[in-house]
Amino acid sequence: MATTTQIASPLVGTVVRVDCSVGAPVEPGTTVVVVESMKMEHAVEAGVAGTVAEVRVAAGDAVQAGDVLVVVDVAEPAAAGGTAPTGGGSPAAETAGTATAQPEPQLRPDLAEVVARHAAGLDAARPEAVARRHRRGMRTARENIADLLDPGSFVEYGPLVIAAQRRRRPVEELIARTPADGLVAGIGTVDGRPTAVLSYDYTVLAGTQGYQNHRKKDRLFDVIERQRLPVVFFAEGGGGRPGDTDAPGVSGLDTVAFHLWGRLSGLVPRVGIAAGRCFAGNAAILGSSDVVIATRDANIGMGGPAMIEGGGLGVYAPEDIGPIEVQSANGVVDVVVEDEAEAVAVARRYLSYFAGPEPQPGWSCADQAVLRDLVPEDRRRAYDVRAVVEALADTGSVLELRAGFAPGMVTALAKVEGRPIGIVANNPAHLAGAIDADAADKAARFMQLCDAFDVPLLFLCDTPGIMVGPEAEEAALVRHACRLFVTGASLTVPYGTIVLRKGYGLGAQAMAGGSFKAPLFCVAWPTGEVGGMGLEGAVRLGYRRELEAVEDPEERERTFQRMVEAAYEHGKALSAASHFEVDDVIDPADSRRWITAMLAAAPPPPPRTGKKRPLVDTW
Repeated sequence: MATTTQIASPLVGTVVRVDCSVGAPVEPGTTVVVVESMKMEHAVEAGVAGTVAEVRVAAGDAVQAGDVLVVVDVAEPAAAGGTAPTGGGSPAAETAGTATAQPEPQLRPDLAEVVARHAAGLDAARPEAVARRHRRGMRTARENIADLLDPGSFVEYGPLVIAAQRRRRPVEELIARTPADGLVAGIGTVDGRPTAVLSYDYTVLAGTQGYQNHRKKDRLFDVIERQRLPVVFFAEGGGGRPGDTDAPGVSGLDTVAFHLWGRLSGLVPRVGIAAGRCFAGNAAILGSSDVVIATRDANIGMGGPAMIEGGGLGVYAPEDIGPIEVQSANGVVDVVVEDEAEAVAVARRYLSYFAGPEPQPGWSCADQAVLRDLVPEDRRRAYDVRAVVEALADTGSVLELRAGFAPGMVTALAKVEGRPIGIVANNPAHLAGAIDADAADKAARFMQLCDAFDVPLLFLCDTPGIMVGPEAEEAALVRHACRLFVTGASLTVPYGTIVLRKGYGLGAQAMAGGSFKAPLFCVAWPTGEVGGMGLEGAVRLGYRRELEAVEDPEERERTFQRMVEAAYEHGKALSAASHFEVDDVIDPADSRRWITAMLAAAPPPPPRTGKKRPLVDTW
């Protein structure tokens, strides 16, 4: 006996369409009636297999929830054990052992339109622009991002944005020629750690800063701040864009991107990368970063050729403005690389130092016995302090910053037993390791950087003191040198000092946070010597009368050398240790033991609720 089922309206509304008729077969997914409610159409399905017996509504009828729309005679189920339908057997039997290609599903029009729009902005859709880039030996923005991030991790913000130039150019042209408004941006992962990335696209209006890509920066900077994401910014481009017509306002000086970018200082690690030309606003983004990586062909300046000429300051080619040999020597660039591929590799490496205090596996180091011979026995003989840094650190872990600037001071990120550490070292090959204004600035800024992101510090002291003389004072040395004392006193990360050789005067104290008792440890190598000022100067000043009383010049020099030797015996590290002015005099091969003990004993940094330091100084 046949049974019936009633299909009722699930809500209050109006019938807009009846999609069945009496006698028509239906299946569980068959739409029988369409009801409109609150401007939305709702398809009412049969829910059963059978035949339509009654249709009780027509288009235009008002219905209440529960009103019967259609009655269906339910089909009898097939008898158990019945024969299978004829026609070649079951579908499974037909396809068993046969690989049948399935046709590509047809995209519905709205989805197809979205897919096409996304595709229009990809490199594959812009072969001529990509080819021009490659002919210059450079990569596209998307190629750099793909190299930086873990495969498949990139989520892009604003890929469908176009330049704000609808009043002067057709939309179709803008879609084809200004994808993403020249700024590719989003989030992904680097070695599994969430990371933000932004890149100006030089193939789009010379990587200029347009109205819409400023808005994209603002959006990403907000996400970065809220999620506390490290960020890499490829900053190549020509600065502000004067050709946008759809943007309201006059000057654009109310743009908040530079404010938001600056606000991230001290909160998250920020890497700026420059390849090619980086001028004006693009350079402002670059220079506000924590670390600047630039290729050898980069030109960096706060104004490009047009701005210089417009100011009546002459006509220059882009290559004349801020070349790398200038920007490396003056401290603007932290790391010089050969090309964009190396820039990306250095950026990934840089971020690894800020991944947290937990040791990273797979480290190795040099035979520490080599340290015993790196500082010559002759106290007047110069040596390569970088060799000391490389030997102390895990093999291949040293990344020196600002190597071309302030040669009297070496600043480098490194790892010891897989743990990140910052190293500040005097360079005796330059001014005997004396600290001049540039060296002080370089060290103080690096100390801020490490402290802001919980990276412990190691000071390698070999200095006759802070530089002296009329010429040195012309550089405002008093102010610059004192940055070391103020910054050192504000450090919250663990830090230690090793006196390699000379540790004299205020310079030595500056290499120990202001006092030999300020670091968690202050030890010396056997070559160490300490004092209130350099031995020679102390002897000449303290024993002037005695030396002047010796009339014979040769005898006076012999007397002076005997006094210097006596002063050395008094001030050598072993003597200082006997007065407990240093914690110990150690075998250089044991240096890593002191460093690892400091790192292992340090408590984990407390959870961040904000910035530890208000900013990391750009200089």
